[in-house]
Amino acid sequence: MNPPAVPLRIGTRSSALALWQTERIREQLRLRGWETHRVELKTTGDLAPDVPLSRLGSRAIFTKQIDDALIQGRIDLAVHSLKDLPTQLPEQIEIAAIAFREDPRDALVGRGPIRFGDLEEGGLVATSSLRRRAQLLHLRPDIKVIELRGNVDTRLAKLDSHPEWSAIVLASAGLVRLGLEHRIGERLPHALMLPAPGQGALAVTVRSGDLAVGSIVREALHEPETATAVAAERAFLRQLEGGCQVPVAAYAEMTPDEGGTVLRLHGRVIALDGDKMVEGREVGRVTDEKSTALLGTRLADRLLAEGAGEILADVRTASAPGVTEP
Repeated sequence: MNPPAVPLRIGTRSSALALWQTERIREQLRLRGWETHRVELKTTGDLAPDVPLSRLGSRAIFTKQIDDALIQGRIDLAVHSLKDLPTQLPEQIEIAAIAFREDPRDALVGRGPIRFGDLEEGGLVATSSLRRRAQLLHLRPDIKVIELRGNVDTRLAKLDSHPEWSAIVLASAGLVRLGLEHRIGERLPHALMLPAPGQGALAVTVRSGDLAVGSIVREALHEPETATAVAAERAFLRQLEGGCQVPVAAYAEMTPDEGGTVLRLHGRVIALDGDKMVEGREVGRVTDEKSTALLGTRLADRLLAEGAGEILADVRTASAPGVTEP
């Protein structure tokens, strides 16, 4: 195995959150003696900030240009929010490490203290996610959900400049990482708002077969427990043939048990108007990522048999509202 070139070139988006995440990865590599260089790249989602993501026509909206740079050898590894990463990667790319999962819950954010129960009837809530939209409307059909795109700071600024908005919904993880935890009104419990598969976790990708860089990344960064949990969530999404542009939610939690470790997976598929929802849970013993992925596939198959397929078919044929992940 040939030693990698130094410094290692790390590809990333240029948003404040993406840069924070990349610097976290760089610090861990530095502590193990590896010099790195950050390479900032613009993705499709970044280049069209005013176009609803559901209309851009790609499941790799926030990854394609970074993938291209990796395949072409212009970078050696890339840092992603795992929820942005398609479940089917190009064959030339593989995930070398999954790490640093922050609170996966979604956060309700207002201009001051606010909780979900405080939302007035007919209130306006802004979001960039079909998943969040669908769950909001399922819980509160009276709420009006409006489109919101942009980086975290942009979305907060839009909220602050629109007094007619009741609140926005963002990932808790991004707010915490950027030192904006004080803006969180309520971290929405999973009973109200189940997160996107992989939400809160980071993924580091490398070229397939690059054993030198892959082994460095895995040894320095990989967290087996986090990877095992998100394997179930991503398998659930993959079996539903979903990407980040469908109203699919899932969260897996591992708990100790007398015989070892048990994984509990909770999944949902919700109609865009919130009228229909199919959800379920699957519980199984944890042995490795492959076994938990099978658990995710099993839950997806069960929900498909219970009507999730019809909901997703309607989503794909509908004129999609102008909101989607991340």
